[in-house]
Amino acid sequence: MSEEEIINQDEEFTEEDEEKLPFAKAEVVRLMKENLDDDKMIRERVKVEMNKFLGDVLKNVCKQLNDYPYTTIEYEMLKESTYPYTNIERINQEKERILLHLEAIKADCNALAMDVQKTLKLKDVVEEDSFTSFSAIDDEEEEEE
Repeated sequence: MSEEEIINQDEEFTEEDEEKLPFAKAEVVRLMKENLDDDKMIRERVKVEMNKFLGDVLKNVCKQLNDYPYTTIEYEMLKESTYPYTNIERINQEKERILLHLEAIKADCNALAMDVQKTLKLKDVVEEDSFTSFSAIDDEEEEEE
């Protein structure tokens, strides 16, 4: 796809979605530029999709706030509702910790399973040996008689 086609596609995208955006586009772009490196250029579609994404986040937070039975929304409710968005690093670290712990548990279970199989095999061998030795003794006693 040529650069001209990309620009035309961006322009078409803008005209269709400009009026449907939840936030002022200039404000979203300003915030993006504040937080991106100076050498970054932002395509029009990215500006529009970021605006839509932020609107979706706001809708999701409001849905969660609606789950509270109270008519007044308190700051603590907002903090709880935005927790997944504001603490994503901590959540990912906790996820990694849990996955590592589960792997350790799996390894322990596998080691225990191998021990049990070994133990059962030894018992089977001992029982077979003792059965064999008993039948051999019985056979010898019968031959002597």
